[in-house]
Amino acid sequence: MLQMSAAHLQQICDHAQRTYPEECCGLLLGHLEPATERKKLVEVWETLNAWEVAEKEAIASFSAASGQRYSKADRYRIDPRDLLEAQRYGRDRQLNIIGIYHSHPDHPAVPSECDRAIAWSSYSYLIVAVDQGRAIDYCSWSLDDRHQFQSEALVSLDPASPQNLKSKI
Repeated sequence: MLQMSAAHLQQICDHAQRTYPEECCGLLLGHLEPATERKKLVEVWETLNAWEVAEKEAIASFSAASGQRYSKADRYRIDPRDLLEAQRYGRDRQLNIIGIYHSHPDHPAVPSECDRAIAWSSYSYLIVAVDQGRAIDYCSWSLDDRHQFQSEALVSLDPASPQNLKSKI
């Protein structure tokens, strides 16, 4: 379960809309309760999509193996320097990286095979579907013990509405 405020969700959707037609990406900083696997989002850490850098490096082999060329329109990469900066920032505030978010321009908020291949267990993966520049849907996912994505409940942290955050914006 991923707990977050409506303001956090709005910030992520705004980021997705700003970067359209490319994928946006960022980190979710917060607290993880290991016993319940409940994750509480405290801060959204926006990053730049560094896919072009990745394509010139090792990830180019992913493109070559499939025979297709990929771009920021259908792939994302978080620069390791951004990841380290977020980890340092979080450590100073007793926060952990609890997940990653990204957008799917003109595609559903469903993980791709590439998303699954690069996913880490214990993280939440929030995907925002953006249709023609407008965020229209979102869903959070987590990996099971077979390294398959399962839908994850999104619960509001807002005191006035502690229910599930509805998909479809």
